Amino acid sequence: MLYHFLYSFTKDVALFNIFKYITFRAFMAFLLGVIISIFWGKRFILFMKMKQFGQVIRDDGPQSHLKKAGTPTMGGLFLLGSVFIAIAFCGNFYSIPIQMSLLVTFSYFLLGLVDDYLKVLKKDTDGVSAKNKLIWQFLTAFVVVWYLVYTNTIDTNLYIPFLKDPLLNLSWWYIPFGALVIVGSSNAVNLTDGLDGLAIGPIMTSAATLAVISYATGHKEIAQYLFIPYVENIGELSVLAAAIIGAGAGFLWYNTYPAQIFMGDVGSLSLGGALGTIAVISRNEILFVLIGGIFVIEALSVIIQVASYKLRKKRVFRMAPIHHHFELKGWQEPKVIVRFWIISIFLAILSLATLKMR
Repeated sequence: MLYHFLYSFTKDVALFNIFKYITFRAFMAFLLGVIISIFWGKRFILFMKMKQFGQVIRDDGPQSHLKKAGTPTMGGLFLLGSVFIAIAFCGNFYSIPIQMSLLVTFSYFLLGLVDDYLKVLKKDTDGVSAKNKLIWQFLTAFVVVWYLVYTNTIDTNLYIPFLKDPLLNLSWWYIPFGALVIVGSSNAVNLTDGLDGLAIGPIMTSAATLAVISYATGHKEIAQYLFIPYVENIGELSVLAAAIIGAGAGFLWYNTYPAQIFMGDVGSLSLGGALGTIAVISRNEILFVLIGGIFVIEALSVIIQVASYKLRKKRVFRMAPIHHHFELKGWQEPKVIVRFWIISIFLAILSLATLKMR
């Protein structure tokens, strides 16, 4: 909003020309995200403690987590609130990529809010049923991907790393494929959010990677040089990604081990959806498997565990998602978290390196 207001003065006040640059607004979004998140977070935690809105711990998880019962949750409220405020100041809302990314983020934010409300206030550890969650998520994702294709914001080609040209054209089959990427990302991040600070680290590294890729994809000369598809106005998603990184850093201030607050589904579902949407719009659905490798590993561990038990009545891991497996093997929680962060940083750098391998 502020961007649109100040942009009208660029012809009269030379100083305001700086707001035309995506890079400047991305830095501003990051700084605002950090400041607002840290400032608001402290007050939010005090409020949640005063109201005694604490995390309900499932009794089928690691026994060491039972001591976390009562820790304030729904931290995604101030995290996403910080993102929305930062993007309101720095975002260009004429950009369809920004509009659609925020639509997914806000829709999943509402879904997570309802889910956390049931878990925290109603003391229902199950929250919204898995079936209803998927219906909500897929409906939102289908509408968004359809609109992106319908308005020719993106094409229906499938691009993979190392190849200059698209692998194949999925035509209208791209809509369910793109929706699956968004929904899968949302749920994979949600599964990762099980230890103090575990999810927010890979969220920040993935957002940083997608910020660089979005900027390159939205710059004609850079896109042509790197042999990646050009998408008009997608550079604005760098501002959204920067806001996520900044707000995530502010959230980590309180979420680092031992956590003073948990993210909750209101944060993990919406941030996962945002990352998946940016991956779809930037035409990096396949590369996102590498960028968000930690999320993929966590989701696969659950799928493998469930499939193995149903088919063979045997478990592959001591407990799924896989971060619990390492806990039960004797790794201390901070060690699991930091090692997963290191892997996430490695995968982020490796993903960026693929841009020069086409």
